[in-house]
Amino acid sequence: MEIVKTQNTQTSVTTSQKNMKTGVLIVNLGTPDSPNTPDVRKYLREFLMDGRVIDIPVAFRWMLVNLIIAPFRSPKSAKTYQELWEDRGSPLKFYGEDVEAMLQKELGEKFEVKLAMRYQSPSLDVVLEQFRNSGYQKIIVIPFFPQYASATTGSVYEKVMKIVSQWQIIPEIKFVNTYYDHPKFIEHFTTAARNYMASHEYDYFIFSYHGVPERQIRKGDCTGKTCNFGSCCDTIHSFNQYCYRAQCHETTRLMVKELGLKEGTYLTTFQSRLGRDPWIQPYTEDTIKRLAKEGKKSVLAFSPAFVSDCLETTIEVGEEYKEVFEELGGEHWQLVESLNNSPIWVELLKDLVTKNS
Repeated sequence: MEIVKTQNTQTSVTTSQKNMKTGVLIVNLGTPDSPNTPDVRKYLREFLMDGRVIDIPVAFRWMLVNLIIAPFRSPKSAKTYQELWEDRGSPLKFYGEDVEAMLQKELGEKFEVKLAMRYQSPSLDVVLEQFRNSGYQKIIVIPFFPQYASATTGSVYEKVMKIVSQWQIIPEIKFVNTYYDHPKFIEHFTTAARNYMASHEYDYFIFSYHGVPERQIRKGDCTGKTCNFGSCCDTIHSFNQYCYRAQCHETTRLMVKELGLKEGTYLTTFQSRLGRDPWIQPYTEDTIKRLAKEGKKSVLAFSPAFVSDCLETTIEVGEEYKEVFEELGGEHWQLVESLNNSPIWVELLKDLVTKNS
């Protein structure tokens, strides 16, 4: 009787374990709830008040964001968001919703995939509360940022940990750090680039990444002497493996190798700087002006810091930089699209989930 009882218990535990699910939390930066000025202002305030985004003392940050940036920048940003907005809403959000459904279908019933935004909705607080109430055995967190930066991936980690630290029972949580060198990530951009190169000859190739202040890169240098904003990023090694700038340069190198681009025909640049402090260079806009003055006529541009086309890709790189280039004599500017809701993006995410399950 004792033996039968033990066997039944073991069978019960095994069956229970089989029924346990893993929560998959995919997280993008965020987007206003609408392209109207009040919603854009609300979004900017939440985003820019993050101490990992603007890393200055909180009192100065509050005054900068609430008295200067949000009031004066919101109307202009709202107009830009209105250009970007589609019938389904913000591309960054609806592409995320598409990927949520596609990945759920690929992973099956043992997983539950939920999309959250670091800022605005669907919020991390709400989605993680749903996970907590579902009793998941494990949660896998995948930030939608290929390269690690304190202001993006680091901010998601911090917010998730702050929320779950209040739970009485904390399940196993796995964080995906980077995937800038994942073969499928490289394949998406190089395949799309080849399609454009097959129908047009390009003089130059720009790999434009979102910029960050130099001080944030220095803060991440645990040695205090590795970072020199020069040759320190020529290779990935143990002392710079988490450096955003180094990872961006490595992404470029992997794509350049795959495309077989010649030395001197491409450059890694950085966009979207804010304020007067120095950000990592070279700046994309300055590079465009230089290329036009040098007589370059045709440029193929990449934005490999983004997995969804958004304001920084579609508008900034795809339209504003194109306008600058053409005004200075350039003739052809083409942006390579992001992963968006492509099957290869879902395959990449499925691989990340499988490796962390």
